[in-house]
Amino acid sequence: MKHTLMTLPFEENAFEPIISKETIRYHHGKHHAGYVNNLNKLIAGTPYENMDLSTIVKSAQGAIFNNAAQVYNHDFYFNGLSSTSTTPSPELLVSIQRDFKSREILKKAFLEAGAALFGSGWVWLCVDEGGTLHIEQHANASNPLLNKHTPLLTCDVWEHAYYIDYRNARADYLHKWWELINWEFVSQNLALFAKSRN
Repeated sequence: MKHTLMTLPFEENAFEPIISKETIRYHHGKHHAGYVNNLNKLIAGTPYENMDLSTIVKSAQGAIFNNAAQVYNHDFYFNGLSSTSTTPSPELLVSIQRDFKSREILKKAFLEAGAALFGSGWVWLCVDEGGTLHIEQHANASNPLLNKHTPLLTCDVWEHAYYIDYRNARADYLHKWWELINWEFVSQNLALFAKSRN
C-alpha cells in the first residue's frame, strides 16, 4: 500500500497570525511530506508494504517505525486544528469533568506537559482501554498506540512546528495552539472508541 500525504482540511493561511502560512507550508509540505516519502521507500519489498499506518506503528522498529509514526502523528495533528470555533461533545465533556474536574484543569495540565517535555516530541490526550482520559508526553515519534491507548488529540512540540513563529517560546505556541483545537475531531475520536467497545 502506497502512503500519501494528507490533504490539509484548511487553507495554509487559515491560522494566521497564530500559525503562519510559512510554518504550515514547511511543516506539511516539507517535514510531513518527507516522512511519507521516506516511509514508502523503506517499506518497499518488506512485510510492511501492505500494512495500514497504525499497524506499522504498532509493529515496526527503527527507521520504519520513526517515519510511519511521524506520518500518523502529523495526520493527527493537522486534523486536530480548526480555523472556526468548535465545542466538545456532551460525551467528551462528561469524560473531561470525570477525569480532570474541568476543562480549565485539562488545559493547564496539557499545556504544562507540552512545555515540560524535554527535546522533541508530542503531547497527547488519549483514552485507555477502560475509558479513562490521560495526558501523555511522548518523545520523538512515539505515541499512545504503543501503550494500547486510543489517541484523541495531539500537539506537535518539535521545533519545526513553532520556531518560525515563536522562536524558542514553546509555551507561547502551546497557549495559542489551544485556541485552534478542533473539538469536533476530538469528540469523533472518543465516539469511535466508545463504539469499538460495544
